[in-house]
Amino acid sequence: MKSRAQLAAAGGILLIMTGCAAAPPETEPDGPGSTDIQPCIVSTVGGFNDQSFNEFNLDGIQQASDQLGVEALSVESSDAEDYATNIDNMIAQGCTLIETLSFDMIQATRDAAIANPDIDFLMLDATLQDENGDPLELDNVKPIVFDTREASFLAGYAAAATTVSGKVGVWGGLQIPPVVDFMDGFARGVAYFNDENGKSVDVIGWDTATQDGLFVGGFTDQVGAKTLSANLLDQGVEVIMPVAGVLFQGTLAAMADRPGTDVAIIGVNSDGYDVVPDSASLYLTSVLKNMANATRDAVLQVAADGFDNKVYVGTLENDGVGIAPFHDFESKVPSDLSSKLDALRQQIVDGSVDVG
Repeated sequence: MKSRAQLAAAGGILLIMTGCAAAPPETEPDGPGSTDIQPCIVSTVGGFNDQSFNEFNLDGIQQASDQLGVEALSVESSDAEDYATNIDNMIAQGCTLIETLSFDMIQATRDAAIANPDIDFLMLDATLQDENGDPLELDNVKPIVFDTREASFLAGYAAAATTVSGKVGVWGGLQIPPVVDFMDGFARGVAYFNDENGKSVDVIGWDTATQDGLFVGGFTDQVGAKTLSANLLDQGVEVIMPVAGVLFQGTLAAMADRPGTDVAIIGVNSDGYDVVPDSASLYLTSVLKNMANATRDAVLQVAADGFDNKVYVGTLENDGVGIAPFHDFESKVPSDLSSKLDALRQQIVDGSVDVG
């Protein structure tokens, strides 16, 4: 049985993986895991058609499975009460590597991993905690996390540089670390823009001092998302970054009710310009979290080299996170904005700018 030990801090051991990891060598069919690996994935609430978090990770699992010549298994969760049962069902179906998603699946993942030490888990967007909320490491759980503060910092700077009203907004689904990281990075990027340019752009929706802000209370309430977004627009906000999975649709719906106004959305996780072509013209940029690549590469590494529990952290430096092009906004943003963002990106990478 594999041993378990607590760490003093989550993510203390880092493994930097890139998007160019090689597939398992076809000439070594008997390599660790290469012939008997069965990749599986359990969705969070929202399902695999969310055009965001769940869908991208399913895509990564499927890409890896195609390269390995196996069929990935998946199960959707309709609410949080399904998580433990769905993981157990995957184990019962013979899964040997199960990906679980997000902060709210920590308990179900931890309990299943302890009860099944011979089953390996990839846990995306979260690190393990014990029953007291303290960091925990298990031999059969590999966290995959992303430093979205870095990319959101760039997006906040871009939003502040673009707004004419001097007001930008951000809101989230739930006040949990993966959501807060986006919101806090965004607000700090706006503050940095203000300091560097002698401006006073306001952020509505997140306060870096109190660490509190606007939340709709979940990831399924499109009506609430539209109402919250409309309230921001009523306050003169011109650029909104919703951090709530598929609920970005609520923000787009609120913006669609105001044709002809100068408003823009910032996507999260993937490039919204490509995801929602009917509303592409509203996307200033997007904060990219390259989840499909990270998931694919993690599965292929397990197949090729065997499982390890070292944390993968996606950063600006290893292209695990980034921001999308301005697309249709290219002619509307300040002409020097792209070059300023390139310089700021390098300053974040080399540590001369602290994103908080």
